[in-house]
Amino acid sequence: MKHLLSAADLDRDQAIMILDTAAELASLTDRSVKKLPTLRGRTVVNLFFEDSTRTRISFEVAAKRLSADVINFAAKGSSVSKGESLKDTALTLEAMGADAVVIRHNLSGAPHRLATAGWIGGSVVNAGDGTHEHPTQALLDAFTMRKHLRNGSGDLDGVRVGIVGDVLHSRVARSNVLLLRTLGAHVTLVAPPTLLPLGVETWPCDVSYDIDSVLPRLDAIMMLRVQGERMHDAYFPSALEYSRLYGLDSARMARLPEHAVILHPGPMNRGMEISADVADSPRSLMVEQVANGVSVRMAVLYLLLGGMKEND
Repeated sequence: MKHLLSAADLDRDQAIMILDTAAELASLTDRSVKKLPTLRGRTVVNLFFEDSTRTRISFEVAAKRLSADVINFAAKGSSVSKGESLKDTALTLEAMGADAVVIRHNLSGAPHRLATAGWIGGSVVNAGDGTHEHPTQALLDAFTMRKHLRNGSGDLDGVRVGIVGDVLHSRVARSNVLLLRTLGAHVTLVAPPTLLPLGVETWPCDVSYDIDSVLPRLDAIMMLRVQGERMHDAYFPSALEYSRLYGLDSARMARLPEHAVILHPGPMNRGMEISADVADSPRSLMVEQVANGVSVRMAVLYLLLGGMKEND
């Protein structure tokens, strides 16, 4: 395995290998010296055509903890803002000797194009492309759920996960559905019809329009941000109406089973898809998700750049 472009790239064994490796690497956070020499001499480029805080910093910290050299490349203020193509940017990175390119792009399919066009020889990691996928986010979400919900078999067999909100514009939702299904979980998407993509009935999950009917049978619930910046039409009457019908507040949290956990990929719209008291409750794992993201991305970089053989 050379690239990570989609959650569908991973079979069950590969996904569990990444999660198990991340668990081993997570132990570094308890050490006074958190660095490993594993990727010394390797160069990782963070190529971000969209703004990002959590994902970019997470990949940067992950690469540095593995002793890789890191180059952060933002489209704003670069030659891209002057009209340089993805191809020419890639050829520049290849000339600099990039061993791995972590790419976030506003166009779906850009990481796949970068990986398959022959412009660079290194590994490509999809850090989010358009409304398509975000595989490392799905991995860190699975890692977080696994820590709290694993049934002893090392995977998520039979775990019931609800993903609620703006599925239409969410690359996180698509990657989570694919990966969680691979790991044996049962996923239910919950959203108004206007915020579900065409063809969602072919996804390996259930679909519901009623959050209240789903809550009592969930082991984990993931609230999605309403992505107003991607909306050019009226998808629901008002923010207040959306919050009333699909927001997770303390009353709805009380309908979840006692063991159920709450996730959010961030950034949150407090008061819209999730209330402040729920976001700050002990059952909410958002801060832990961020910490786990570093361990998972360390595992991905380690396995792609040396730990996972081509025929694994």
